[in-house]
Amino acid sequence: MVGLLEERELAARQRVESLREEADRILAELADAETDWERWVIARERVDQVLSGPRGQEDLTAPEGKPSEPVAPGPARAAVAGSVVPVQREGLDVTALAPDYERIVRLLADRQRSGGDGAMGCQEIAAVLGLEVVPAKVEGVRSKAKRLVERGWLAEEVPGRFSIAAGPGGGS
Repeated sequence: MVGLLEERELAARQRVESLREEADRILAELADAETDWERWVIARERVDQVLSGPRGQEDLTAPEGKPSEPVAPGPARAAVAGSVVPVQREGLDVTALAPDYERIVRLLADRQRSGGDGAMGCQEIAAVLGLEVVPAKVEGVRSKAKRLVERGWLAEEVPGRFSIAAGPGGGS
């Protein structure tokens, strides 16, 4: 009887793992589709700006009639939502990550600096980030955390508990 129960438990666990893998795949596809969509929206907005903006040489003078000085571009974000998570290496800053990934790394780094082991579960991370603690959001956080582990930004010494990796930048 115990053998049958163990067999069914194993089958149930394998099904859960299979569904988790499928959920990760679907979440990754969704992230790619959202990124593609966001880029099209940005492109359309830029075209609208260019087409509706003032034309001609009047743009080249400042309000006082003096020629305007070239403006140096401000600092640009190193990553946009949906960009690939780079492998952690010396000199690579947390700003190289897409915003969602950066928030997770900064949260865990702050947690580690404030004392304790700094490890958090996905439900805790989702809650602190202000996300609804529902399976879809928690799985999204889990997928991102696992990707950060694969790329050396985070560590998962205990299954399901994530902390800053002791890598080149320590997750700076």
